[in-house]
Amino acid sequence: MPTDPLTVHRMPQGLRRPMLIMAFSGWNDAAESATTAARYLAAGFDAEKFAEIDPEEFYHFGLTRPYVRFKDESQTEREIVWPATEFSIAQSTDLARDVIVGVASEPHLRWKAYCAAILDLARRCDVTLVLTLGALLAEVAHTRPIKLSGGASDPELATLLGARPTSYEGPTGIVGVLNTACREQGFATASLWANVPHYISGIENPKATRALVQRVLTVLGGSLDLTELDDAGRQFDQNLTEILAQNAKISNYVKKLEARVEEEPESEPQASVGEMPPTAQLVEEIEQFLRQQRPE
Repeated sequence: MPTDPLTVHRMPQGLRRPMLIMAFSGWNDAAESATTAARYLAAGFDAEKFAEIDPEEFYHFGLTRPYVRFKDESQTEREIVWPATEFSIAQSTDLARDVIVGVASEPHLRWKAYCAAILDLARRCDVTLVLTLGALLAEVAHTRPIKLSGGASDPELATLLGARPTSYEGPTGIVGVLNTACREQGFATASLWANVPHYISGIENPKATRALVQRVLTVLGGSLDLTELDDAGRQFDQNLTEILAQNAKISNYVKKLEARVEEEPESEPQASVGEMPPTAQLVEEIEQFLRQQRPE
């Protein structure tokens, strides 16, 4: 008999039209914007872990490795931390509905069974909306406001999200598969994606994270203190401004992106605006700059 991969440690009581927010690191998470946004929301609303999906059937541990850490401050005994899918719930009186947040690495195996485990939890908790968060690489300039794309199964919700629908066809990740599984099982769904500048894909982008958090708060009708993200965004911009001032090739490329947006503000991302500097080159310069700022 196969074992149930879903474990519910405690069933929340008095649930109020829960919304399930899911984010996955990896292919669906450029600059770690989506998973950081999900964690920020969970922390902001004091969400508490209550369920998880065992990783044994869904991950290749040679690709997504567990890690070892000390169990306590005595540093005498270690434990293994596996890449489980963890669910936390926030039942804040400041919100009109409860919020369940699930964060995980994109699984490698048995996606249909994995999505079925998520939907099992959604049914047990009477989830009324599944909202997936993602971040994609796009030819956009970091100097412009973050664009959001996505959609929803309900037209009113799609309007509230305010995200431009995409005409994308092609390979998909676990986010796309989960959305389809939700719709097939009758769940209301929505998906929200941040467009992240592709030339700084390897660097955490607090501006993209903030855009996702703010839009989710609009759907929830709630508020959080976003000062931390605002400060991080200003530092992010300042660092890039100083770095680009030292690299004419990358600076010129960014200017071409800015000019295209001004000429065609409603256009979809296009194939190319000219020769792109190697991403590794900019990442290396940013890392070097940060080392100079923080020698430790």
